[in-house]
Formats: sequence, structure tokens, C-alpha cells
Amino acid sequence: MLIEKVVIRKMKMDLKFPFQTSFGTQQERLFLITEIYSGNHIGYGECVVSSNPYYSEETVSTAIAITKEFLLPLILGKNIQHPDEANKLFSRIRRNNMAKSAIEGALWDLYAKTQDKPLAEVVGGKKSEIAVGVSIGIQETKEDLLDRVEESLRQGFKKIKIKIMPGKDIEYLRSVREKFGDIPVMADANSAYTLDHIELFKEIDSLNLMMIEQPLAHDDIIDHAILQKAIQTPICLDESIHSVEDARKAIELGSCKIINIKIGRVGGISEAIKIHDLCQENNIPVWCGGMLESGIGRAHNIAITSLANFSIPGDTAPSARYWVKDIIKPEVTMDEKGHIKIPTTPGIGYDIDRNTLDDYTIEKIEFTDESLSLSN
Repeated sequence: MLIEKVVIRKMKMDLKFPFQTSFGTQQERLFLITEIYSGNHIGYGECVVSSNPYYSEETVSTAIAITKEFLLPLILGKNIQHPDEANKLFSRIRRNNMAKSAIEGALWDLYAKTQDKPLAEVVGGKKSEIAVGVSIGIQETKEDLLDRVEESLRQGFKKIKIKIMPGKDIEYLRSVREKFGDIPVMADANSAYTLDHIELFKEIDSLNLMMIEQPLAHDDIIDHAILQKAIQTPICLDESIHSVEDARKAIELGSCKIINIKIGRVGGISEAIKIHDLCQENNIPVWCGGMLESGIGRAHNIAITSLANFSIPGDTAPSARYWVKDIIKPEVTMDEKGHIKIPTTPGIGYDIDRNTLDDYTIEKIEFTDESLSLSN
């Protein structure tokens, strides 16, 4: 694949509804779409950054700078035989995983198209469909939460993830158990707690949750090991895992029993596959978390979830859950049984709605090997 041109689009999409976590409330998404051109094909990737450095240190502006100054010079004008090469080329650049994943994701889409195969197939997936869960943001009242859970169950979602924070945790979760019984429900704390809350988590044990996701600090694996030993509910690590090495250390320390794999957080599909394989070898189930992706990022999530050890429903809900209109066609949809069919057409399996893509684009930058050399 001769990399002839790269286009970076700064995107703005309004969410249908405000989405609240312990980080704050989002009403819109600012992120990046990457297009990589080679011959007659275009590969598409998504950089799942935000406008602020609250989930990770990356933002839209830092991702653009890192991409232009450090990532693109490594691939523009070069022949890339396989997307794994990008993982190796980018390895000397520390962190900035979301910027890396956008380039690498576009290369995976491009590679699958040149092979005339679905992305799910080229990453090694075997499933024909995946089970879908949903993430419910922090609600103002327990009654609001119960309404959202009831609606999600009616729609057929296979797992209910409830965001929590101090003051809106055990009583909210207990109300869900009391009303809906033994449904598949989990809690996501987004690092809002410390070991001072250990007695609270022992109380939560009685609710028989599927897991508690990232209860402690975003960069911690030590205190999580202490907490996991003190409670029966499986801990799932999210923000703490940025590489296969992070996953190895967490598994060896006993910091978790489940790992959430987000393509953007770990730097791309190649690293996600490594983490998947390591977890499978150690009997640690994994699932694919969401970052409020557009249809392009959502399509990459669907492909990676086709791997065998993604045994827990992920957060890749249908497009219409979040967007009035998505940038792909057809949009991602879910059947009444809570499953998404894995596309069988080449690449990510969805066409790009170029008109809608343009409508949501607030800035577009084109790079070629020559133009990049001139700008530098």
C-alpha cells in the first residue's frame, strides 16, 4: 500500500442527549476522522479524542499536532505491507495512543479493502454477529435511571452499564436490582473512588453486579489489586490499560478479573489484538468499550469484537442511540434480540455518507509527502 495522501478532518457532532459521567457532561463530540489514500482505495479511521484532557491527556489539538509532526512522516510516501507495521513504527513515540489509533485504523480499513475482505475477517474474527450492551450516563434521580434502564431493556440490550459517582452509586444500583431483578448490569466509576471507599464496595458486593469498571485511579494497578482481594465482584480495568504490558502486569498482580479494550486507548487494532490474545491465554474475558464514536469508529469496534474472547457485550450501541444522523450508510443497527450483524463487505463494511461527513467537518487538512516536507 503506497501511502499517497492523508486527510485529517476535525469533526463536530451533536449528541441526541447529554451524556454525564464523573468527568462531566457532554452535549457534543469534537473528534477527528482520518482518510488514507492509496491507489483506488480510501481507508478511514477515527481519533476518539475529546476537546478536554479529562479521560486521557490527549485532545483534538494535541492529536493534530502529533499526527502532523511525528506520525505522518513515518508513513507518507512509504509502502506499508501490513497495518502491524504502523504499530512498530509508532512504538518509539510515547503514548498519544488515540492519535496513533486513527492512522492505524485507517490503514487496517485500507488493507482489508486491498485484500477484498471484511475487516473482521482480516483481524481474525469468526463471529457473524455480536451482542450489544448500552452505557447509561449518571442520572439526576433514581427514577430517571429506572426509566432509562427500562427503555434499554425494552430495546433488547444485553448488558446495562450504569455510570456512578460518590452520592449516586449504591442506592441507585440497588433500585435497579429491586425493580428489575437479576438483569445483566454493571457499574462504571471512571476512577471516582479511592480505597477509603472499600466498605462501600463491600456493600455493592451484595448486588451481584457483572463487574465494577475502573473504580480507582486512572493510572493505578496496585490499589485495584488490594480492592479486588477484598470484594467478590469482578473489577474491570479500563483507563489503567494502555498496552499489552499494562495488561500483563495487571493480570499478574491480580488487579482485575476482566479488561475493557478500547481501540483508541490502547493505540490501535494491532495492540488490541495482542491484549485480547494475552487475556484469552489467562482466562480473562474482555469486552469493547465505547467512546461515543461516530459510525467509523463504531465499525472498527464491531470488527474487533468479532474475536473469540470478546465474550461480554460491549458498548457499541446503534448509531441512532446517539446521533440524529451518522456519517456512514447504512447506519449501525441492532436487531430485537440485541445483536449487531458483522458486515461482510470489504473494509469496515459501511459506506461513507460523504455529504454528511462534509456537513459535520469544521476543518480539513490534506497532507502528501511533498506538502508535509514543505510545511516542515
